[in-house]
Amino acid sequence: MATCPNCGANASGKFCSECGAAIKGAKCVQCQAELAPGAKFCHRCGTPTGAAAATRAAKTPPAPAAANAAPTRAASSIASMAPWAVAGIAFVALILLVATRRPAEDVGTATPQAPFAGGAGPMAGMPAGCASGPPADISTMTPDEAAQRLFNRVMTFEEAGRKDCIAAFAPMAVSAYQNLPSSTADTHYDLGRIYEVSGNLDSAKVQADLILATQPNNLLGLTLAMRVARDMGDTKAAAVYARKLKAAAPAERKKNLPGYEAHAQDITAALKEASQ
Repeated sequence: MATCPNCGANASGKFCSECGAAIKGAKCVQCQAELAPGAKFCHRCGTPTGAAAATRAAKTPPAPAAANAAPTRAASSIASMAPWAVAGIAFVALILLVATRRPAEDVGTATPQAPFAGGAGPMAGMPAGCASGPPADISTMTPDEAAQRLFNRVMTFEEAGRKDCIAAFAPMAVSAYQNLPSSTADTHYDLGRIYEVSGNLDSAKVQADLILATQPNNLLGLTLAMRVARDMGDTKAAAVYARKLKAAAPAERKKNLPGYEAHAQDITAALKEASQ
């Protein structure tokens, strides 16, 4: 027989039958914490001790702890939002898909490939009238053919006095020639002419020098060098190249080089200018 540490009454079991205080070894009926002898309330959860409390606890299911309630509410909230969240993510993904695919769909009208294709369609930032012309299939062209097409376009603008169109197309034409797998006197001349008509005379001179370094009598190199010297205001150098051009023309023309045939009009015009 034990003695209740709270009221001194004889007690048996886990709780005092007189005052309900905990006897040694008693546990809280709510949270199962071990109670101190004589305690009338649980030091952990505050539940009253005693047989009455045990009876009430047995009849009433324990309430969920606050820590457990929060996750339950959060899980419920997430579950209710899930359909809307999925729909929202799908909508954002659709917007991103359209935004990222649109430039690819418009590539024919917004990239440097458009002028290769005859300028079909409006080009972003292109001056009015610069992108007109019949369309062409760029996929069937070689790099040389595409570069030549751009060269012809720039020269057409030069004849028409369209400096604005030259400024728009020249960078693309230059890039096309720089990306060719190999260079010849003909391609150096084309690139030099593009530089010349776009006002980049120093780069044009470099192209003339590259031709004349290996072919000092090449008519294309002499023609380009004479014109660039004239454009730079170097009349002395222009006169020197003019004399060389006239002297080399008879023998060089007999070679029937592809570049001479392609630029026959340029060479004839340069010889006429050199004779003045």
